[in-house]
Amino acid sequence: MLAGKDVWNIWFQKDMEERQFGDRTVYTFPDMKNSFYEMLEETAERYPDKTGLCDNWNNSFTYREFLQMVDSMAAYMKEVLHVERKCHVGLLLNNGIEFAVSFYAVCKLGAVAVPFPTKYREPEIQALVEKADLHCILVSEDYGKWTPVYEEMGIVVVLTRGEENGYGFGYLNLPEEKHTKGLGRPEDEVILMFTSGTTSASKGVILKNYNVNHAVMVYERLLELGEEDKTIIPVPIYHITGLVALLGLFVYIGGTIYLYKRYDAKRILEGVVEHGITFMHGSPTVFALLLDYQEEFPKLSSIRTLACGSSYMPVETMKRLHGWMPEMKFQNVYGMTETASPGTVFPYDAATSIYPGSSGKPVPGLLVKILDEEGREVPDGTVGTIYFKGTNICEYYYKMKSPLITEDGWLNTGDMGYINEDSYVFIVDRKKDMINRGGEKIWCTDVEDEIISLKGVKDAAVVGIPDEVYGEVAAAAVVLEKGCRLTQEELITKLKSRIARFKIPEKVIFMDAIPKTPGLKTDKKTIRTLFEKGI
Repeated sequence: MLAGKDVWNIWFQKDMEERQFGDRTVYTFPDMKNSFYEMLEETAERYPDKTGLCDNWNNSFTYREFLQMVDSMAAYMKEVLHVERKCHVGLLLNNGIEFAVSFYAVCKLGAVAVPFPTKYREPEIQALVEKADLHCILVSEDYGKWTPVYEEMGIVVVLTRGEENGYGFGYLNLPEEKHTKGLGRPEDEVILMFTSGTTSASKGVILKNYNVNHAVMVYERLLELGEEDKTIIPVPIYHITGLVALLGLFVYIGGTIYLYKRYDAKRILEGVVEHGITFMHGSPTVFALLLDYQEEFPKLSSIRTLACGSSYMPVETMKRLHGWMPEMKFQNVYGMTETASPGTVFPYDAATSIYPGSSGKPVPGLLVKILDEEGREVPDGTVGTIYFKGTNICEYYYKMKSPLITEDGWLNTGDMGYINEDSYVFIVDRKKDMINRGGEKIWCTDVEDEIISLKGVKDAAVVGIPDEVYGEVAAAAVVLEKGCRLTQEELITKLKSRIARFKIPEKVIFMDAIPKTPGLKTDKKTIRTLFEKGI
């Protein structure tokens, strides 16, 4: 077992101590605020006239203005919508000021925010709404046609209006700003977030104030961010990365946040240049798509740090990014909704380290262990299932018992990995994605790294497909650079000198782009279906 507090130097965890929240004793910060709302209050007091947020249409809001908007929305929710402590408030809102204001208003009232994925289709959202026990839901005008069924369910619906002309809730008869004390407490539930996957199988992750507060305070220290930093949220704000690792983090540190409604790689790069963006946190897909515009934006001198999470970052892609931005520090992050975002963080620049494929070290306040199939801890260097326990780990799922969270608080991540002799954690695959070829284990990330390192290959994804002899074998979906004419036979020949024969894909399909989920993760289910159809 590896403890985060044992692998970071004293500066990163100065003054941290054990505290009690409900039945849990956790290692965290003595000066932790009760809620995100109280963090906003403190930031608005320190930097009242500083631009805190800028929306999709370049409307900017100081921290004083943002706090006033949050207070007014909280008063509206309380007086008009009758939102009380512990009420569930749905947020079907775009990346924008409307989402930010609504979320912090929910935090002030001690209620529970339920963010819904705006990339989902109408039936998918309805299925999640039916699970969420909502008191009310705030909805972007883009999805207004979906709302009659919510009203039939007895849910109060409030729509935005004219988002492109300013604040989408500005038309409401909002009460005058009332700066009253926030009601949230550290041990209160604050977020109900549904995991990805089919809507029928989605689990509702419950996060409490102390989980998310700890997460942003850890990020501030490990990523070494401050009030001078600026970020663009290049991922959906309803994801744990957008909500905690960007919005929550930057409000806490008093940085500046640019909210773009949709992901557009070229526009993001234009924003980096125009606004002097210093930090971004995104998925491997987010950063890989930026590389398409490297020639148009040869220098991005303002970027100081990139953090990358949500799925495995191919080492070759990371090195290409570092070659583009040589002064930049690239920090891998491994986490999930259940960890309130951070699980492990790379302590310095991963691209120039001796362990570029590592996801880093467990954050202070977190324990990690690697178990075999019998539930026994394995030695360093041995692959097993990764388990987490600690301050930012969710205590339970909403209205369901799950073996993924044990009675003593350990979370089964479902990922396979190992810890090396220097306390670095390596993720080798999702347990469900591991390929068992006649008893030989194939970790997809190993094969993907080798394929992407070949000249002319832009991206790749490896999956297991059925085989009559071996049970299953590897197959690869590959995206080539423009002008590359690599064939399946040539690709396989090149791999023969790089990896064991049993790991080499039996089939290869060439695609224009690797299929992605709404969360911009590789959609391996779709890729397997393509092979099954013989495409």
